[in-house]
Amino acid sequence: MDKIEANNLLDFYGALLTDKQRAICDYYYREDYSLTEIAEMEGVSRSAIHDTVKRCDRELAAYEEKLHCFSSYQKRMRLYEKIRKQGNEAISDLLDKCIETETE
Repeated sequence: MDKIEANNLLDFYGALLTDKQRAICDYYYREDYSLTEIAEMEGVSRSAIHDTVKRCDRELAAYEEKLHCFSSYQKRMRLYEKIRKQGNEAISDLLDKCIETETE
């Protein structure tokens, strides 16, 4: 899983990970720490961090496969943009409100 995909899935499913898993993934994917740096901070081996990251990748991918929250979000955003191109100012204002609810 690449970092962009992982960050997107973390946005949607990060709360379903344990606190420790979420922290490690945040360090690795969002803060761009190396596995070695995270291992030193957590006081564990590099391979333990590697295993945790890979386990989280599998879990996040499984959540998306079952729930489709991120792919549905992407589809809605594309549709909002199509509507915006077809609509007027009042429609654009309503779309802005829809998009705001998506990111809350």
